Amino acid sequence: MRFLRALIQRPKNIGAVFPSGPALTRAIASQFDPEIPGPILELGPGTGVVTAALIERGFAPERLTVIEFDPEFAAGIRRRFHGVHVIEGDAFDLARTLGAEGPRFAGIISGLPLLNFPLSKRNLLIEGAMARLQPGGPLVQFSYGLEPPVRACSRFKVARAATVWANLPPARIWLYSPAR
Repeated sequence: MRFLRALIQRPKNIGAVFPSGPALTRAIASQFDPEIPGPILELGPGTGVVTAALIERGFAPERLTVIEFDPEFAAGIRRRFHGVHVIEGDAFDLARTLGAEGPRFAGIISGLPLLNFPLSKRNLLIEGAMARLQPGGPLVQFSYGLEPPVRACSRFKVARAATVWANLPPARIWLYSPAR
């Protein structure tokens, strides 16, 4: 019900008609290796379906930090996942939300509906998130578009890691990494 209410009240912030399905959440979680040490950052966890998939994959809740803009979704994550560090804030402004000298992450997943935002804001998100990654850490973004929400440029490259047909609607998982 929380998801449906948020979709009706703030459709731009939700970006989907249904929460991500199990096939998509498993495919996203598979992009991260629980054996690699370090915290994982999730941007826009919503109802927590990807958070749950990361925990099922073997990540301890204490390794997970989530940034959620919606106070109701943030409260739901706190109730559902004890040990997960929940921050109510703006994922588009990581310097303010995490602090200018905040932590580096072993991996970052973005469930934000980037295609609902201007390209300049999408670029800021990708660049800000990449600056928070430990060397070699993945930045994973999923979307429902046929093309990546932010195209490769001189600073980073992007590759499609998976297409998940068994999701409503079908989704693509994009992997961003520094251009070298």
